[in-house]
Amino acid sequence: MDGVHRAGVPGVFAEVRDAGRTWRGASGVADVDTGRPVGPGMRQRVGSITKTFTAAAVMQQVERGRIDLDAPIGGYLPRLVPGERGRKITVRMLLNHTSGIPDYIRYAFPSLQAFPSGAASKSLDDNRFRQFRPAELIEMGLAAPPAGEPGATPGVYSNTNYLLLGQLLEQVTGATAEEYITRNVIERAGLRHTAFPTGPRIKGPHSRMYEALHGVIDPPRDYSVYNMSWVMTGAGLVSTMEDLNRFYGKLLDGGVVTRSSLAQMQRTVPVVALDGSTIEYGLGLHKVETEGCGTFWGHDGTVWGAGTTSLTRADGKRRMSVAINLMRWNEPDASGKPQHHPIDDALATLHRQAMCGDGDPRTKAVPRLSPSLP
Repeated sequence: MDGVHRAGVPGVFAEVRDAGRTWRGASGVADVDTGRPVGPGMRQRVGSITKTFTAAAVMQQVERGRIDLDAPIGGYLPRLVPGERGRKITVRMLLNHTSGIPDYIRYAFPSLQAFPSGAASKSLDDNRFRQFRPAELIEMGLAAPPAGEPGATPGVYSNTNYLLLGQLLEQVTGATAEEYITRNVIERAGLRHTAFPTGPRIKGPHSRMYEALHGVIDPPRDYSVYNMSWVMTGAGLVSTMEDLNRFYGKLLDGGVVTRSSLAQMQRTVPVVALDGSTIEYGLGLHKVETEGCGTFWGHDGTVWGAGTTSLTRADGKRRMSVAINLMRWNEPDASGKPQHHPIDDALATLHRQAMCGDGDPRTKAVPRLSPSLP
């Protein structure tokens, strides 16, 4: 973690569990102006790690017979996904990103399309306190050119899918998706510091969250106060590293969904992540194979200024959750493509050490799945 801080991240904190032992630590600062140190128990906007919670909630409704994984989404949400698309796209395709529905982020934040010009950050500032409706974001995704044919692989990672799943949960449970996930996933897993935000500020101890937007914002700007309505059931949760390790341990042990539901969640397909790499993705779960220390399951997440990775080994004994308070640090080259940065190598070393007990610098970093530049 000191290496990640030295490479340029203001603050990094983590928890690692291994066969009953727990290690927590932090390096750097939570506030670059005051020098306030970062702490291992701080709360974090965990971004697309939220997708595992949403997927688990959907699987609970599958267990109760209220949702059919292979039923068309148009049968549940005919107004949101009408016509042929609604008939072809199934609930499973939303969960594993093979729906062909593109991401709405670049349409909700239109100035991002100006990258790498200085105007690219305008939408971030304009939307700090905007209250988005899920339906308007879903409409943006559905109105955009399709990312592929429904059911085709590789799938294409899209936040639109998980906003639709949030609307599906509301349709079949009669509660808001956030209320249902809180009662039936967060509370069932015994998490004490995990919640959907009810306003733009994070409750409890947390770090400031700095966004560089690939060099467009220099120095990086604090976006820790933000209305997360633009991505709630896709990436809205606030949590701690302790809670994330507990959650994935419970999930893989059958404590959140049944074993048969977990088996469905672990059926992977190739999916193109937002960094352009192809990964193995199940139903709200990312599969990571390591050299010599086993298969891990989990997710990562980024929002403006905050990045988190949480992975648990298949046997549940080794768990790691790592948080950082700087995002999109890679400045572009002459062609506009983000360049490699020492932070990338430092994070790869930290992830390897947290997962396997060694810090092989040749190990690639876990792909970034959650909201990023299109």
